[in-house]
Amino acid sequence: MKSLYILTGILLLFISYSISQNFQIKKGHEHNPYYSNTDTTRLNVTNAQWKKILSPDLYAVAREQATEEAFTGKYWKQDTKGTYYCAVCGNALFKSDAKFASTCGWPSFFEAIRKNSVIYRDDNSYDMHRTEVICARCGSHLGHIFDDGPPPTHKRFCMNSIALDFVPLK
Repeated sequence: MKSLYILTGILLLFISYSISQNFQIKKGHEHNPYYSNTDTTRLNVTNAQWKKILSPDLYAVAREQATEEAFTGKYWKQDTKGTYYCAVCGNALFKSDAKFASTCGWPSFFEAIRKNSVIYRDDNSYDMHRTEVICARCGSHLGHIFDDGPPPTHKRFCMNSIALDFVPLK
């Protein structure tokens, strides 16, 4: 009987932890039915639909390829341990262990969390040749990737803070 009480207590702790984690991740996304930190299914949502859901600033960066001003984003200097997610759909993108201090003014990472979490597209805007980084789940613009990062990849994922959500490790 005593072991049943202990098992029930552990189960209740696990359930309350899971609920609190889901609440923390969904906080601020209550009106976004597509937001999920676990679903990796490719979304097919029109820009008109996203415009109804997203804030104007996030929509401008994520769907219209705007760029937030350097040194103004909330994550460019952050060094807290945790995971970065797409602010549009919740797709896991980067671990804080892959983040490094860069002088570019945007949060920078040397690798994505998994091979298929982002996709790449040629970007020839503003008379420059760059490689755009896009969320593989929702197709939102995140930033650009450059070949001047640290080992082991020598890549610099230069991301817009507004396009990211962050969940710290507990």
